[in-house]
Amino acid sequence: MSRILIIDDAMFMRHMIRSALEPLGFEIVGEAVNGAQGIDMFRALKPDVTTLDIIMPEMDGLEALRNIRQEAPLANIIMVTAVDQRESMLQAMRLGVSDFIVKPFDDDRVISAVQKAINRAS
Repeated sequence: MSRILIIDDAMFMRHMIRSALEPLGFEIVGEAVNGAQGIDMFRALKPDVTTLDIIMPEMDGLEALRNIRQEAPLANIIMVTAVDQRESMLQAMRLGVSDFIVKPFDDDRVISAVQKAINRAS
């Protein structure tokens, strides 16, 4: 099954994404708490799909996205965002994200976004 990396500073958000995906057989290969750690884990783990929060300490999701895109232009990245982050969403779209998950979200939305990203890669 597909390998997923979760990058989010909020432990409860990482848990929500994990709990939506693991029962369906998706393998959560890692969890990072900020963009810098996420980039390192992305390099080391080479996940099939990465979920990436926009607002995080040390390095935000947009900066992490730019860095990942330089190394892996076709990486499947799903941005996790709050409703009021329209400008950040536009920037992420320009950088070619696979999809968005808007907080608060339900399991079906997470599953749908991940499946869409996987199908895109096929």
